[in-house]
Amino acid sequence: MDSGRGYRTTVDFGFGGPRGRPPQDLVAVLAALFTTFALQFFASTAIVPALLRLTPAVWRAGFLWQPFTYAFVGFGGPSPWILVELFVLYWFGGDVRSRLGRTGFWRLLAWAVPCAAAAAVLVQLAAEAIGGASPTPFPFQLMQGQRMLLVVVISAFATLYGDATILLFFVLPMKARWFLWFSILIGFVAYLGSKDLAGFAGICAGTGITVLVLSPSRLQRAWRRRWLERRRTRLERRVDRLAKRRGLRVVRPDDRPKGPTIN
Repeated sequence: MDSGRGYRTTVDFGFGGPRGRPPQDLVAVLAALFTTFALQFFASTAIVPALLRLTPAVWRAGFLWQPFTYAFVGFGGPSPWILVELFVLYWFGGDVRSRLGRTGFWRLLAWAVPCAAAAAVLVQLAAEAIGGASPTPFPFQLMQGQRMLLVVVISAFATLYGDATILLFFVLPMKARWFLWFSILIGFVAYLGSKDLAGFAGICAGTGITVLVLSPSRLQRAWRRRWLERRRTRLERRVDRLAKRRGLRVVRPDDRPKGPTIN
């Protein structure tokens, strides 16, 4: 994989080629997705994935666990396409898991998965409140199961390896950072057919949360600037109280006379 800086970028899994055993937690996620995908086709077990997926039962029946479990329940029809999706998830997820480590990888999912669900639920509630009825009989279908995990790991890959060049469909060279917009574009095209506005909002939210979690520098600088300003204000108030108590006058930098001064 060409990094765009004159040298070759290698990673432990996926595009860089597997090295050693794959991480057990990633394999467990893939196994859970495929198992729950298969359970939906049997009458005796279909209730299990139905209860774990994100549905309007979150606010209608109090199923508050669904925003945390829906991403680990396989979704789709009886088609081999599920195997392709899981394989792509392994590709990108292996590289992201290798770069972030176990703790960083699961911290990313802990932020992105429920936040994307919260955004989708809010959009669905707003759509029902404005229109009086759901715009689609099957909301959240665009972000169920492996689809949301694909959004998160692809967005993470595009953020962590932004300068890398990927051969899209093994032919078209493409900078990894553009995968952010590529995922949103695919989600928008799927929305045109499904009218699942809440699901598309979840895809956009999952992408944005992933970028924020993995690119915290600007956010950290903004919070640090605000913290320093508030700390300065507290210190100035404290100095004013001490000066007033002892009958002193505090000279601010703006109050100093121009020219040389003697303290």
